[in-house]
Amino acid sequence: MKDYDYVVIGLGAVGSAALYFLSKSGKRILGIDRFDPPHGMGSSHGETRITRLAVGEGREYVKFARRSQEIWKEIEKEAGIELFKQAGGLLIESGQEAWVKYGGSSFFDQTKQIADSESIPHSIFDQERLNEEFPQFNFPEKVRGYFEPSAGFVFPEKTIQVQLDLSVKNGAKVRVHQPVLGIQQKAGFVEIQLREETLRAKKVILSAGGWVKDFVDPSFQTKFKICRQVLHWVKMKEDSPLKSLNSVFMWGYGPKPTDFLYGFPSQDQETVKIASEQFLETEHPEQIDRSVSKLEQERFWKEKLEGKFVGLLPEIVRSEVCFYTVTEDARFVLQPHPQMDRVSLVSACSGHGFKHASALGEMLAAQVLAE
Repeated sequence: MKDYDYVVIGLGAVGSAALYFLSKSGKRILGIDRFDPPHGMGSSHGETRITRLAVGEGREYVKFARRSQEIWKEIEKEAGIELFKQAGGLLIESGQEAWVKYGGSSFFDQTKQIADSESIPHSIFDQERLNEEFPQFNFPEKVRGYFEPSAGFVFPEKTIQVQLDLSVKNGAKVRVHQPVLGIQQKAGFVEIQLREETLRAKKVILSAGGWVKDFVDPSFQTKFKICRQVLHWVKMKEDSPLKSLNSVFMWGYGPKPTDFLYGFPSQDQETVKIASEQFLETEHPEQIDRSVSKLEQERFWKEKLEGKFVGLLPEIVRSEVCFYTVTEDARFVLQPHPQMDRVSLVSACSGHGFKHASALGEMLAAQVLAE
C-alpha cells in the first residue's frame, strides 16, 4: 500500500490549485482525477471564465477573487503563459425591474455596495453613456450599467493545466483516469480505494465537484444540486460591432434568476461566446445530457438573444455543456467531511467559483499543512 502525506481528489479549478500549493511543501503529494484534466465533463471548461472583484454573491468572496488574480499573474511569470486578461467587466440591469439572482435585493445594487465598501474602482453608466460606450447592445430605456476596470476573463483549461504541470515539476504525482471508489478514515490516516489498489494519506482534500455526492451520506447529498448549463458560440456579421467588444458582460434583463446573459470578447473574430443560467436539477453528474440539439440552440436564440445585440446572426456555431453544483443560498461548502475530520471538503462553488478557485486552493493547502 502506497503512503502519501496529502492527496487531492478531483483536479479541476480548486483541486489543481490546491495540488500546486501543496507541491511546494516538499511532502509526498498525490492528485487523483476520474478523467484527464483539463477536461470537458465538469465545471471548468469552455475557453473562458469571467472574473470580477465586486462579487454580488457576497462581500466575503472579494478577498478570494482579488487573491486569485494575483496568483494568476504570479503563475504567468513563472510559466510564461497568459492566463488572465484584465479587460474590464460590464454589469447591466434593465432599470425596469431589479434582477434578483439568489433572493434578496437587486444583484446590481449588491455589486455596487460591495464595490463601494471594498474600494473597488467602478463607474455607473446611464442609458446615454451605455449607448455611447457599448454600441454592441440594444439597451432598453432606463437601463443602468456598472463597469469595473479590474474585471476580465481567465482561460480555465490553461489555468488548470499549468497548475498541474507546475505541481509535477515540484515533485507531486498525478493519477488520471482513476475514479476513487471510496474513502475511509482510520486511526491516523485515510484509505483511498481505487479500482486496482488502495492508497493511504495523512490528509485528503476532496474537491470532486458534483461527484462529492459519491462520498457523503444521503442526508448530506441533498445539500448539493446539480444544474446543467450550456455555453454557445454565436456567429457575428462581418461588420458587427461585437468584434470590437473588449470587456466581458453580464446582463440581468428581467427579475428572475434565469433572466440573464453573460458573454465574452470574441476569441476568433467570427463568434462570440454567450450563455445563460438554468437551475433545473439533475440527480448526479453522470446523468447530465451532454448533447445540445438544434432545437435547443434555436430556443436560446429566440428566448434569450434576439433583439438584444447589434450584428449577431441567428446561427450558433457550436455549444458545450457544463454544470453547476449549487447550494440553496449559493454559498460555497468549505468544511471538514461530516464523518471524517482528516478530509477537507470543498464543493459546491454554485456557479461562481472559478474566479475564486486558485485562492481557495491556496487556502486549503495552507490549512492542511498547518494541522
